[in-house]
Amino acid sequence: MLATLLSAALQGIQALPVHVEVNHGESGDFKLILVGLPDAAVKESDDRVFSALANSGYGLLRTRTTINLAPGDLRKEGPLYDLPIALGILVATGQMAAPAIGEYLIAGELALSGATRPVRGALAYARLAKAHGCRGVLLPAASAAEAALVEGVAVYAIESLDQAARFLSGRLTLAPLPAGRPPGPESTQPPAGDFSEVKGQHSLRRAVEVAVAGGHNLLMIGPPGSGKSMVAKRIPSIMPAPTLDEALEILAIHSAAGQTLTQTHAFGLRPVRTPHHTISDVGLIGGGAVPGPGEISLAHNGILFLDELPEFKRSALEVLRQPLEDSVVSISRSAGKITLPCAFMLVAAMNPCPCGYLGDAKHECRCTPPQIQRYRARISGPLLDRIDLHVEAPAVTVTELRSAAPGEGSTAIAARVRAARDRQLDRLRGTPATANARMSHAQIRAHIPLDSTLGDLLQQAMEQLGLSARAYDRILKVARTIADLAASERVEAPHLLEAIQYRSLDRKVFY
Repeated sequence: MLATLLSAALQGIQALPVHVEVNHGESGDFKLILVGLPDAAVKESDDRVFSALANSGYGLLRTRTTINLAPGDLRKEGPLYDLPIALGILVATGQMAAPAIGEYLIAGELALSGATRPVRGALAYARLAKAHGCRGVLLPAASAAEAALVEGVAVYAIESLDQAARFLSGRLTLAPLPAGRPPGPESTQPPAGDFSEVKGQHSLRRAVEVAVAGGHNLLMIGPPGSGKSMVAKRIPSIMPAPTLDEALEILAIHSAAGQTLTQTHAFGLRPVRTPHHTISDVGLIGGGAVPGPGEISLAHNGILFLDELPEFKRSALEVLRQPLEDSVVSISRSAGKITLPCAFMLVAAMNPCPCGYLGDAKHECRCTPPQIQRYRARISGPLLDRIDLHVEAPAVTVTELRSAAPGEGSTAIAARVRAARDRQLDRLRGTPATANARMSHAQIRAHIPLDSTLGDLLQQAMEQLGLSARAYDRILKVARTIADLAASERVEAPHLLEAIQYRSLDRKVFY
């Protein structure tokens, strides 16, 4: 007897349909044949499935049986086919009558006891089921909550193989999960320090506010102990909450990477990724034998913080150039090609020299000129061009540290950031861009008109600083953000001058 079920394969953050075909009763002695380009985890499913069937009170196979995962040219990986294979065996052997089983999308790993275990990519499976007009999707209870965020498809939380079998055969009634329920307690921002704890560093605080308000990339340069990492850790406290579409994009990527299952990210929060400087190119950009998201995709719609920037491998830093420009990354491997979103805000910190004390009035720098040159050469000019703001973080004085007066808190800064972002959303409504940093060339020309005075001012700065054409556009974007913070409809000379000074530091420090 032949049974056919619908499941899925995860490719990047997208799900592709997979038909699980189980044919039982073929002539010959008992033999199980599994075909359809399965990986090792899929090939091991027969042991899990047989134990789950036995411990759930069902009979085992007696004759030759073939299981096909179609299409045959799509690689299948992971244990998500355990549940559909087990249900297919029950139908094919006549132990369960479920004429509507093909109208559901089914995925889930099975324990030896028959209980279900979570799978990656639940959100993508629900979207696929909705696109195919399925009656519903059956997923392990630990994964079903995030799938329920997709409206227009019924999501059923399955605790065990026996529960799924009784539901599909009509012997048990299950209610679908409420649509739109987040997978866990929703919060506005993750626990983080407050900017009121930062002493001094007024210019750095201002640069951070401008960067967050427009989604601009930021580089902080200063000696050890100047507060660069302290400021970076407090940036999430002033980040605006993501929109629903942005939150779903974040969840889809983390779900595909299997990280929502370990509660490393909560729904409704912007991700903050802080990889160590020993990370590989693949770990940063994504890939692997079966291509998957890297750190830049896991930071989508959030922050990627790179501390000690020159300590990262040169090759790892150079792979950031195209994603910073296009906000997407394409990965090609033998197992397939995927395109992942990576619209992140880059925040980086570095010392001015290997010892860190170049230019410090209280510490002597012992680095030789060749050492300083080699240290700075680890960061290429093209990468610096893609960083909008370069700001110096001088050492904090003892007087500032002893000051009892707290600095401006995160709540006040966050309110200004939200107001600036709201102005950008209104201006860019109907376009893919949601912040000034993502504006296209056409949008820059449309929303940032320059009169002759401002044009001459920018031309003079470009010529004196030797900036590139890319820097020209980025200065205008930053100037537009500064104007938004000031609630100004037009970019004025003070806004443009402040944006220019954020680009002057890299030429002074690196050349």
